[in-house]
Amino acid sequence: MSIQHSYSRLLMAPRLGALALAAVVAGAGCASGTGGSASGSLHPSRTAGGSWAGEPGGVHINVSLNDRKLYLKDGNEVVQAYAIGIGKDANPTPEGNYSVRRIVWNPSWTPPDAAWAADKEPQPPGAPDNPMKVVKIYFNEPDYYIHGTGNVATLGGAVSHGCLRMAPGDAAKLARYLMEHGGASRDAAWFQRVQGSNETETVTLSSSIPMHVAN
Repeated sequence: MSIQHSYSRLLMAPRLGALALAAVVAGAGCASGTGGSASGSLHPSRTAGGSWAGEPGGVHINVSLNDRKLYLKDGNEVVQAYAIGIGKDANPTPEGNYSVRRIVWNPSWTPPDAAWAADKEPQPPGAPDNPMKVVKIYFNEPDYYIHGTGNVATLGGAVSHGCLRMAPGDAAKLARYLMEHGGASRDAAWFQRVQGSNETETVTLSSSIPMHVAN
């Protein structure tokens, strides 16, 4: 199946914005709060369209912190470029080479043991104040992951406690694509069941997806 056909199927998949949410956040890590506003200006691209020296072939992710962009790639082809929110200066998103292996659909939220979360309460699946929307895609366990956010206006800013924020629909599409190309594909009935439940679904990819994070 061609990369274009696979991505077209993904785009036509049922919308997952109404997914119920259910899995406890592990560790203190970013554990994004619900607040924050877009800050800082975008910087000139250093990514040459998402390319990095020594990047792998096949499906992988390149993240430009300066551009606030996540590039989903297949070899040299940019399949999709997504707007993201990154960590604040005080809580930067860690740079480095990582692997995506675990994806959690329907995450709930437990406040981390940190001063900024001292007055926060755990948030169950689907709660308005739950900052974990739709899905969490771990890249540096247990503390750092990509996740959907309800504060889409913050995308493009340095606003999180280290994790990468995406629009909920974009995070869902990315997760589905990674599952399909990481040896953990599911049929439409599986996603329909997830969408209609409050159950946590943790998916482990049989083939990890490389991910590079840099300025």
